[in-house]
Amino acid sequence: MRRWMGLPVAAVLLTACVTINVYFPAAEAKEAAKEFVEKVIGDEVSPPAPAQPDKSGAPSASLHRHIDWLSLVGIGTAHAQSQPDITIKTPAIQAIQARMAARFDADLRAGFDAGALGFASDGTVVVRDASQLALKDRVSVNQAVADDNRDRKAVYREVAVANGHPEWEAQIREVFARQWVASARPGWWYQSGGSWKQK
Repeated sequence: MRRWMGLPVAAVLLTACVTINVYFPAAEAKEAAKEFVEKVIGDEVSPPAPAQPDKSGAPSASLHRHIDWLSLVGIGTAHAQSQPDITIKTPAIQAIQARMAARFDADLRAGFDAGALGFASDGTVVVRDASQLALKDRVSVNQAVADDNRDRKAVYREVAVANGHPEWEAQIREVFARQWVASARPGWWYQSGGSWKQK
């Protein structure tokens, strides 16, 4: 009888060994956010540098992939098989990106340059100081900010959904919020710790 009692415990332990860990790929999300943001703001994305061979002429060691041999035979965690890339290449995301880039050039860039607009800590744009805008431009800039924030919220949601993890939306938003600030031009304003700072 005692022999049979140990079977459920052994089954649970064996099942735990092959659990697939799906984690939020922060590094991949940061690269995707950088590519997206720089296209909106107007920077060209530089291509990745080719791998440099070492002195023996072989490719550098960084090109060798780590193989989790235990996962290949079903023992150990299978996390190597569940490391998703973050894609921003869906038609919906690219349509939002194109709208945002056109709006940024037409309506928002001048507001950032003048100090009227700033990047909020939640990944949106805020009219920080309307007095820096000409009276005739205030209504159109306010409308552009509202439209842009609607697109921003949509793109954070769409990136999470397009990558099969809608629950990542808040994390995607945080990554993008940091990237807007990182890509900001000198003199542009951004929110940090509840206060405004100039880059």
